[in-house]
Formats: sequence, structure tokens, C-alpha cells
Amino acid sequence: MGLFRLRWHRSKYLLLLFLPALVYYVLFKYVPMFGILISFKDYNPFQGVWQSEWVGLKHYALFFNSPDSFKLIKNTILLGVYKLVFSFPAPVILALLLNEVRVGMVKKLAQTISYLPHFISNVVVVSMMFLFLSPTGGIVNQVIEWLGYASVNFMQDENYFRSLYIISEIWQHVGWDTIIYLAALSAIDPQLYEASTVDGANRWHQLLHVTLPGIAPAIVTLLILNVGHVLDIGFEKVLLMQNPSIYSTADVLSTYVFRTGIQAMNYSYGTAIDLFTSVINLMFIFTANWISRKTSGTSLW
Repeated sequence: MGLFRLRWHRSKYLLLLFLPALVYYVLFKYVPMFGILISFKDYNPFQGVWQSEWVGLKHYALFFNSPDSFKLIKNTILLGVYKLVFSFPAPVILALLLNEVRVGMVKKLAQTISYLPHFISNVVVVSMMFLFLSPTGGIVNQVIEWLGYASVNFMQDENYFRSLYIISEIWQHVGWDTIIYLAALSAIDPQLYEASTVDGANRWHQLLHVTLPGIAPAIVTLLILNVGHVLDIGFEKVLLMQNPSIYSTADVLSTYVFRTGIQAMNYSYGTAIDLFTSVINLMFIFTANWISRKTSGTSLW
């Protein structure tokens, strides 16, 4: 008991600072997990969770037997993998480029400009895309017509959806995600660069043997977290960008859950699909963490 009091006395202020985060996660992350029971029942809002009929894996079987299930899973995985492959390296590259800028004012200006799109809402970003890509006056199509080609209705063509989504994600978030890597770069001991210069290393050698190893833990940690969100595609932007003519590539699990679970009020079916997505994401993050621990010695736990 005395040891507990001693530890409490030493750490009480840190624990008090931690308390709001603990309350947030308990109220908004763990308590709502009770709702997964709905996926195993024919949930009726008027009867409540306990009084609704238990049907086991009925809704999971309905989804996997649905003709849309394969298309939805494929679209979600492809979009998630493309986002991981193209969006994840972008802030690393930008941070490395900014780290090479020696003029302080130019560096701060570039950082500020790259951060600003993060604060623009998805509604505005998608509206800008419709405006710039409009086939009847958008600046992109004006350039295409000026070059002698026919205008393209990008937002109505299923072949362009994934590319437009990834490009908009990179533009919107690359600057904000760069902050973490810039912080990691600032923690690298400057003496390592001085020693490498004495040994005859040029900028390229310093990048490969000092800079990248210095930020490797941050890169691996964020990579693992991003792998855990491969199926967790940003619902809002996809919903704003999609329309029935591009459902073949733009319809993902989250938007399908919205249509079937919320709009059609089939709560049990929507919850089953969402729980399936969460379980797969959990498997991804455990697998990525295990591979990272075995190969590089860096992991989340």
C-alpha cells in the first residue's frame, strides 16, 4: 500500500493529464463496442438490443452470399492499397526535401503552404474537384481542349475515380503528415552529419546512412498504423465523389454500410459488415507489427 501511495504521489499530475484521454476512449471507443451485438440479432429499435431476436451469423452469410460483396471488398482493398502505396511515402519525401532547404524563410513558407489544405473540409475539396474538372468550363478541360483533344467528364468516369481520390488525398494531407517526420528529423544528432562529412560522405550518402535510419522508427510506426486502416477508407470524401454511374469502382464497404445500414435502416446488416471490416483491419495491423518486429526490430508492442 505504501508503494502504491509513493507511485501515486510521484505520478498524480501525469495521471490527471491522462484522465481526459482515458474518459474519451472509454465513452466513445469502448462503451460503443457493446453495439456489436446488433450484428448477431434482427435488431428492432422499438424492442431494443436485448429483446431483438438472436440470429447468429445470418447477416454475415447474407453479405458474403450477396453478388455485391466481392466488388465491395475488391474496391475497398484496391483503394486502401493505392492510398498506402502512393500517399504514405509522399510526406516522407516532402519532409526530406524541406530538410534540405537552408533558407529559413523559404522553408517556413513552404511548410505553411503545404499545411493549409489539411484545414479545408472534404466538402470544399470535392467541390473544387467538380469545378476544376467540369467538362463544360473546368480549367483542366480547357487545357485539354486547347491541346486539341476532346473534353473528359472525369467525375462521371469510373476509370478516373481512384486516381482522383488518391491525388486529392495527397494534396490535402501531405503537408500535415510531414510534421511528424520533420520532428523526427530535428531529433537527429547534428554530429552524425559532421562525422559523415569528415568521412567524405556527400548529401546522398548522408540521406541514405544518417537521415533515413534516423527517422526509420517513425516511418515504421506510422506504416503499421496505416496498414491497420487499409479497409478504413475515408467515408466522407468517397461518398461526396461517388454517383451511381461510377459505383463499379467507387462503391466501398463504408458507403455500402451507409446506404444499407442507415438509409435503408437495416442496422444489423450494416453492423455486421462494419464489424467484418474492423476485424480484418485488426488482423492487418497485427500482421504488419509482427513482420516489422521480425525484420527490423521496430514495432508498436
